[in-house]
Amino acid sequence: MRHALITAGTKGLGKRVTEQLLKDGYSVTVTHRDDNDKLDAVKNEWGRHLERIQFIRGDVTCKEDLIRISEETVKAWGRIDALVMNAGPYIFERKKLIDYSEEEWNKMLDGNLNSAFYLLKQVIPIMRKQKSGRIIAYAFQGADHSPGWLYRSAFAAAKVGLVSLTKTIAIEEAENGITANVICPGKIVGEMKEASITQSRQYGHEETPIGRSGTGEDIGRTISFLCDENSDMITGAVLEVTGGMDVLNRFR
Repeated sequence: MRHALITAGTKGLGKRVTEQLLKDGYSVTVTHRDDNDKLDAVKNEWGRHLERIQFIRGDVTCKEDLIRISEETVKAWGRIDALVMNAGPYIFERKKLIDYSEEEWNKMLDGNLNSAFYLLKQVIPIMRKQKSGRIIAYAFQGADHSPGWLYRSAFAAAKVGLVSLTKTIAIEEAENGITANVICPGKIVGEMKEASITQSRQYGHEETPIGRSGTGEDIGRTISFLCDENSDMITGAVLEVTGGMDVLNRFR
């Protein structure tokens, strides 16, 4: 049985990704930070799959937690076939770089870039031994071209760095059967993070050219495709799942 490690896999986009990979036959390790109330509801919802799910509490901004998460995953399952770096801190307040605190800056880099370094250092040796593996990171529209993003300087800087890191890993680890790709979600907010495509079509969405909001299912289906054993020709790619929306310039 293939095993996936998904950070922040109990809610939002991560929840739909977890459900998709369970549907694909994976066993999964999902991390959560402090969502005990949500966790109980998820365990009840996923009851018939619980023998294939491991829950680990941890903070992706903490190096020690990331190392422990990786070690506990391998101890329990013996392998990691897919790493989905779903977790990533985000500051919703719109403000310029000069108004960011040092703490906020470090949180963005630790949670969105440094966390990938520590996880990859743990997971890649395991995938090398298996001679196979799938690595998925998240970024934002246009991140592979290093665009500026008004009021999102810290998050954008971290994610652009993550794109470059992922592309480099794709080259370095191709000989080991490991692929590494980046997904860039569009505007997926609120209930739509855990919604289905069918649900989004019922409501419509004027801002998105295709006429509906993006959903967690859109991201889950994309990750499912990239994790397929026959998708090994796709590596170092940056896939935008935006429905044609210009995410960066919505507020200009």
